[in-house]
Amino acid sequence: MTKSRKKSKQRIVAIVGPTAVGKTKLVLELANHLDGEIVNVDSMQIYRFMDIGTAKPSREEQRTVRHHLLDIVNPDEEYNVSCFVNDAERVCSDIISRGKRPILTGGTGLYLKGFQEGVFDIAGDEAALQLRAKLENELLGKGRAHLFGRLQKCDSVSAARIHPNDTYRLLRTLQVFEQTGIPWSVHLARQQQAVIDSSHRSILKIGLTCDREQLYERINKRTRKMFEIGLLDEVRSLLDMGYGPDLKAMQSIGYRHAVKFLAGEWDKDEALRIMARDTRRYAKRQFTWFKKDQQISWFNPKQVTEISSTINTYLDESL
Repeated sequence: MTKSRKKSKQRIVAIVGPTAVGKTKLVLELANHLDGEIVNVDSMQIYRFMDIGTAKPSREEQRTVRHHLLDIVNPDEEYNVSCFVNDAERVCSDIISRGKRPILTGGTGLYLKGFQEGVFDIAGDEAALQLRAKLENELLGKGRAHLFGRLQKCDSVSAARIHPNDTYRLLRTLQVFEQTGIPWSVHLARQQQAVIDSSHRSILKIGLTCDREQLYERINKRTRKMFEIGLLDEVRSLLDMGYGPDLKAMQSIGYRHAVKFLAGEWDKDEALRIMARDTRRYAKRQFTWFKKDQQISWFNPKQVTEISSTINTYLDESL
């Protein structure tokens, strides 16, 4: 009697790295080579009407290779890692069902970690850092009892496990809920299920890196180019549509800087200088995040032959 052949795992490729390192150009080339489709893993490129400031692939690039999870929500709509995991699961399954190869790409490590593991590390993300500071200020102003009362209402399961004086866990658990809209206890349950569900999937993670000074110069040039090709007009249009400067999306790098310039608070040189500085700092945080992931294989974006060989070897391996 012939033994049934073991079902193969889904093989997915992810190309990650800091902003401005050169992901877009490389991924387009790889997608054509692999007969693949690109799945966005950038937490800002999900927004409609926000193209220049997010360095979104051009319309021509999107026509060359099919892209997914771009322009899926308006700037005032809530979107978080839980939404991304659900959307990415659906999109990748559809791509694979059509005989294509999903290629995940972007710089939001939080999203990729959630997709792979079903739960995430809340440290390091820019929005998460701002939220943490807000909660810490609330702790100082209103005290632990107030925050613990909020936790009991939004996540009674976690509240039953956490001592009211455990400030670290109290802040962390509230941060998870406010960041995702889902209780930490539910995330833990999902993590256990994700370990089971992801057993059918394998992800090869390729990280792109380059000399730090070279990257920073690329960031400086891209910042100036964004202003030259219409970032200010893009922000004016967003404001005219009613998307105010207090929205989370409008507080992101590039948009908050343009708003400051349009409001007359900064001149152009100052807006460019601070925007480039903040982008460099963000790239540094991205490097720190991704360098902690021992599963990532690192290459310079110019090492196209080596990257292609690594991917081909991975796709040809039998499990």
